[in-house]
Amino acid sequence: MLSAESLQQIDTELAKYPADQRRSAIMAALRIAQTEKGWLSVETIEYVAGYVGIPPAAAYEVATFYNMYDLAPVGKYKLTVCTNLPCALRGGIDAADYLKSKLGIGFGETTPDGRFTLLEGECMGACGDAPVMLLNNHKMCSFMDADAIDKKLAQLQ
Repeated sequence: MLSAESLQQIDTELAKYPADQRRSAIMAALRIAQTEKGWLSVETIEYVAGYVGIPPAAAYEVATFYNMYDLAPVGKYKLTVCTNLPCALRGGIDAADYLKSKLGIGFGETTPDGRFTLLEGECMGACGDAPVMLLNNHKMCSFMDADAIDKKLAQLQ
């Protein structure tokens, strides 16, 4: 179900923990699987749980608790905009509204071409750079006013 390369990466994560603490690697293992597959299907979560050696329910608990895991297909570019109070006070709501208008989608939706998925996010710990947007769970984009959003979208085209 996963490539040999992904399984090797998971093995590297598993090696960081004692044999009786393998469950500690589940977050990394799910991230690796999601990177390969693009999202986490029920089958993928169960496969990863089995590979790590934990009950599927324990893997589901992690995958459903953290918003970095996608339990349905998402666009090539997942844009998560922080709308918590500090970002909201510095334009986070405006940035989100601008993206909704620009992309023609709402939160939790994907553009018809499958290119962008827009999500509302919780605090990303970068209040001084507000408003912020997270790109594909890995790249923090700061000071996201309309001009910065236009530049970022142009880069992603």
